[in-house]
Amino acid sequence: MLLILAFGLIGLAYGLGSLPFAVIVSKGMGLADPRTFGSNNPGATNVLRSGNKKAAILTLIGDLLKGTVAVWIAQWLSIKYGLPSLVTAACAIAVFLGHVFPFTLGFKGGKGVATAIGILIAIQPLLALACALTWIAVAYFTRYSSLSAIIAALLAPAYYGLGAGNLWPMDKATALSVGLLSLLLLWRHQTNISRLLQGKESRIGQKK
Repeated sequence: MLLILAFGLIGLAYGLGSLPFAVIVSKGMGLADPRTFGSNNPGATNVLRSGNKKAAILTLIGDLLKGTVAVWIAQWLSIKYGLPSLVTAACAIAVFLGHVFPFTLGFKGGKGVATAIGILIAIQPLLALACALTWIAVAYFTRYSSLSAIIAALLAPAYYGLGAGNLWPMDKATALSVGLLSLLLLWRHQTNISRLLQGKESRIGQKK
């Protein structure tokens, strides 16, 4: 029974992650499909390239909340039924992979930055705050969304390690999920890293 519940939670997390808010919001507001312009990425930053800030904000909120809600549900039911923290950690990865490889979009999704922040909010709000402030600071000074995400992803495991035992309890499964999220985010930004090195990366708000 507990095994079925565990796999059910992982499946639910992946399903929530597969909700393509960039496409849903753009279609609902009569905007072009974000997969047809800019970076062709169904995410908030690319929606912003449409010139509609409201749509970008709504996309950001939606992508963030699905990460938070998926992990919160896993945490709540894990505590209620005595499931190990590994289940919640697996759900955190599953909702992220749902965003990156959504079955709703033919397994071609976004980079997962907002969803990752949403996951971190559920795991530990202070950790999410540290990563979000890192993103904001880098974005403010460089105007590169991708560079901001890359640096925040690199620092996330370090932030978790620094806070563990001091600001929050140390949990190996959680630490593993944070580290894996960091690696997945870096992997998803391979092309951005290449463009940054070539000086061809688009800045925030810039239309391609």
